[in-house]
Amino acid sequence: MPSQHALDLIATLIAFPTVSRDGNAELIDFLDDHLRRAGAEVALFRHAHEPKANLLATIRPRDPVAAGRPGVLLSGHTDVVPVDGQPWTADPFTARVADGRLYGRGACDMKGFLGLVLARVPQMVAADLTRPLHLAFSYDEEVGCAGVRSLVDHLAGLATPPALCIVGEPTEMTAVTGHKGIRVVRTEITGRAGHSSAPAAGANAAVAAGRFAAFLDDLARDLAAAPPAPGFEPPHSTLNVGRIDAGSAVNIIADHATVLWEYRSVPGADADAPLAAAQAFAETDLLPGLRATAPEAAIAFAVEADAPALSELDHSPATELVLRLLGANHTQAVSFATEAGLFQHRAGIPSVVCGPGSIAQAHKADEYVRLDQLDACDRFLTRLIDELTA
Repeated sequence: MPSQHALDLIATLIAFPTVSRDGNAELIDFLDDHLRRAGAEVALFRHAHEPKANLLATIRPRDPVAAGRPGVLLSGHTDVVPVDGQPWTADPFTARVADGRLYGRGACDMKGFLGLVLARVPQMVAADLTRPLHLAFSYDEEVGCAGVRSLVDHLAGLATPPALCIVGEPTEMTAVTGHKGIRVVRTEITGRAGHSSAPAAGANAAVAAGRFAAFLDDLARDLAAAPPAPGFEPPHSTLNVGRIDAGSAVNIIADHATVLWEYRSVPGADADAPLAAAQAFAETDLLPGLRATAPEAAIAFAVEADAPALSELDHSPATELVLRLLGANHTQAVSFATEAGLFQHRAGIPSVVCGPGSIAQAHKADEYVRLDQLDACDRFLTRLIDELTA
């Protein structure tokens, strides 16, 4: 059972309604004050226009030589998904404990992990560390790992970046060394409006969007037919059309349509290929028909989020450390994306995903994390501190 102090901190984090669209500034201000008071060095990376920020806390060894060594980074995101329309049985932003579970939005994904880390900060500061401990708190992970990049770029530019990173996403405290990447794309189709009684006089963007969505569905089938990628479920790259918006009225030819879609690539797959195929189809199959009556017709693509896959590395220091602390000898792969791929590929920091709870409970009404999972993670953090103590 985690300490009451840890449970109280998790509850405090849950009480901040850090839905990605609304920002995390108030939570970051709380963390800033809490960590500085505990004795950590804190750096903030604020969004230029929105109430969002990343935070990096560093706890350095007292020995100057040890302080200059590559450290260990513990990382997690502070944002959560919306609760709109979900049938919660209690206030999503008030944590409650019942039946061996802690409930609340973000309890599993991933404020449970963050609260446990915070509870251990005084022990980290008091320990005779042999190398630094870094704590990263990011924003907008839930919208395609879009927010953490300023923090990752800062770490990549350090003279001595962390030697390894542990991302505490829910894996039921197993070591995950591979996951799929994600790319979110917005496709804007511009046609020409007109009266619905004369369809040939306009250029119907809604119809073009339908044809485009059908092409994407065919592309998804092609991805599913590729040779299987062991360890993943499903064992191939995937593509999903999430939203289509078009037109303004039934008696007006739609002059605009938006298709929001995403794809998730297994490690080693060409992450640019699906987008390139979609752009080629738009250029050769859709645009000529639209421009036959509307020379001004256009199709534009914008990548709204892009995070690389996490690839298993041979003899990774991150993998070796996590397996040692877990007392385990095997790793897993998962199909969801995390910020670990960015730490690995953008900053060159070997990374492993390992945290309490099951992804099956994430994003749902009455989200929860089991108390025994929190306890397992708490013991993992204790062993980590012992590992880094002289």
